Amino acid sequence: MTFDFHKYVASIPDFPEAGVIFRDLTPLMGDGAAYAAATDAIVAYAKAQGGIDAVVGPESRGFIVGGPVAYKLGVGLIPARKAGKLPRPTVKQDYELEYGGINTLEIHADAIKPGDRVLITDDLLATGGTLQATIKLVEKLGGIVVGTAFLIELDALHGRDKLAGYDVFALMNY
Repeated sequence: MTFDFHKYVASIPDFPEAGVIFRDLTPLMGDGAAYAAATDAIVAYAKAQGGIDAVVGPESRGFIVGGPVAYKLGVGLIPARKAGKLPRPTVKQDYELEYGGINTLEIHADAIKPGDRVLITDDLLATGGTLQATIKLVEKLGGIVVGTAFLIELDALHGRDKLAGYDVFALMNY
């Protein structure tokens, strides 16, 4: 069965602020067949990158995308969490938020070993700040980012520019 994944995205105008069209992925995630097909597409992309040792997903929707991908690849999921959420020693990386301000991501300092081949997943590529921070975390620990995968890429925000030099896969573009 082939999917027009766009049919499973609700477009909400003026959210979270005027002029923004929010792409709501909950209809896709709420449909078992569409969610499975989206996961399978990312898994196929990951397999084409060669061996993957781990999947990293930034908080929180990166967990929703990365969890089933990691499961299907037979590897672990490493969460990149907001500051203060992880109980053991971490590495940290600040980044600029899409609507202004600064945030911090952390991963456990022992989560990635030097040379580990890592796939980073998230629901959406917008300005690229969160993913750029996630890449820096992986690389601080000696991991190799072999690809980044998203359900949606918002082309007009040029997030791909911040990921120059890294392989980017998006299931849908807006």
